[in-house]
Amino acid sequence: VQLQASGGGLVQDGGSLRLSCAASGSISGINYMDWYRQATGKQRELVARILTNGNTNYADSVKGRFTISMDNAKNAVYLQMNSLKPEDTAVYYCRAVGWNKWSPFNSWGQGTLVTVSS
Repeated sequence: VQLQASGGGLVQDGGSLRLSCAASGSISGINYMDWYRQATGKQRELVARILTNGNTNYADSVKGRFTISMDNAKNAVYLQMNSLKPEDTAVYYCRAVGWNKWSPFNSWGQGTLVTVSS
C-alpha cells in the first residue's frame, strides 16, 4: 500500500494550508488514517486521527485550528490547517492502518514540509 501526501508549503503566521493524502494499492479496508509531524530535532508526534466511522482526535496543540477529514471512497485523508503558527513548522506524514487479502498494513506517506514564517 502506497501513500502520496501533498499540499505542504510556505505560509505566513496566521495563514492556512490543506494537506491531502491518498492511499493506493491492494486495500480491502482501512481502520483509520492519521497525520503525524516531526519538527527538526524533535520526535514525531501525532497531530490528528480519524476512524472510518468518523470519530476523530487531535493533539491539544492543534485543537480548534486543524480539522481532519476522510473520503472513504477514495481512501484519502485531509488536514485543514488554519491559524498556523511558527511552531507548526514540521514535516507532516500521513499514515493508513488497515488490511488487504494477505495481511494487515501500516503504511506511511513520504512526508510534506510545512513552513510557517513569523
